[in-house]
Amino acid sequence: MPDKSRRAFISTSIKVGASLSMLGSPLISKGLSFQSRHLKILILGGTSFLGPHQIAYAMGRGHSISTFTRGRTKPTLHQELFKDVEQLIGDREDDLEALKNRKWDAVIDNSGRRVKWTKDTSELLRDNVERYLYTSSTGVYYPYLNSDIKEETKLVLKVPGDIDETQKMEYGYGVMKANSEIETVKGFGLERSIIVRPTYMMGPGDRTDRFTYWPVRLSKGGEVLVPGKSSDPVQYIDVRDVAAFMIQLIENKIVGTFNAVGPVSPTAMEAFVYGAHAAFSSKASFTIIDDYEFLTSQNVPYAIPWIMPTGDNFGSARVNNTRAIKNGLIFTPLAQSVYDIEKWWNSDVVTPERREKMYSGSESLMSREKAILTAWKQR
Repeated sequence: MPDKSRRAFISTSIKVGASLSMLGSPLISKGLSFQSRHLKILILGGTSFLGPHQIAYAMGRGHSISTFTRGRTKPTLHQELFKDVEQLIGDREDDLEALKNRKWDAVIDNSGRRVKWTKDTSELLRDNVERYLYTSSTGVYYPYLNSDIKEETKLVLKVPGDIDETQKMEYGYGVMKANSEIETVKGFGLERSIIVRPTYMMGPGDRTDRFTYWPVRLSKGGEVLVPGKSSDPVQYIDVRDVAAFMIQLIENKIVGTFNAVGPVSPTAMEAFVYGAHAAFSSKASFTIIDDYEFLTSQNVPYAIPWIMPTGDNFGSARVNNTRAIKNGLIFTPLAQSVYDIEKWWNSDVVTPERREKMYSGSESLMSREKAILTAWKQR
């Protein structure tokens, strides 16, 4: 990031109370003007991964935020901003009292993990909210059997029989998201509904440690195992880019369905690894293991953002992002994202126990890497 842009980013982050630049949205430094219209935005959820970044970006642009949660999850990012957030308490299963007879300009549904929840809130809020944004997923396209998957691609609406446990999980998630999208449109109509389908999100605050593996591993250097063929496609997106895109769609009154997928151009696994390593000065070498059968035998079917592009996952990293880009989606440089993640990983908000699980857990690729490399060389 150029020095001028970095100074602007840090300055703006201070204004919204962000204490660490790694936790703010790099998009704030891109010269985007603040909106003259003050918006009231309700976030269903808001305390986990995506929510705090949405809140920081929206408040930095002059909007006010209400959240609706069960009050159980405490944010670990942008904690200082939550004193200025209206925090409503309830339960999407059976207690929506706090949302009744209230008006907002827009609602962002981050916590729609059951179709019933989205149905209930869209019906309750449709007369008191201008627009409903549902946070969906590219999982609605599972199984990913084609390339160039666009927003018009047929959605998965039923879990078939005679499938394995992994497929049941993938189908179930996709069906839930797809049907929740349908309930959003039923409640608000096409003219007031926004559907955003992110691919694998990464960034500070990620609770999954999937993508986080790469910043942590690459910062250490040494011989790095890189699974997959050099040309295998990968897709990912910085959570802060998704947050900013969502807020701007609301500000600009843009409705429709959008694949929130990066990077801006098609990227293969080898290019990703070299680009991510550019964030660090560690000395590293890369051993590419391109034998899918060997990787399967070593229990390495994926290393997000890489997913073995076979069978149901052939097109998982072949999702089209043209519409989102045309409507304002922009991307943080990969090296900047990776650098910020590594800084966050080594901050006080990540526990030593969590780090140790990454380094030496029995299922961790990092702890198994040396043995896999040895087996590869001896095969």
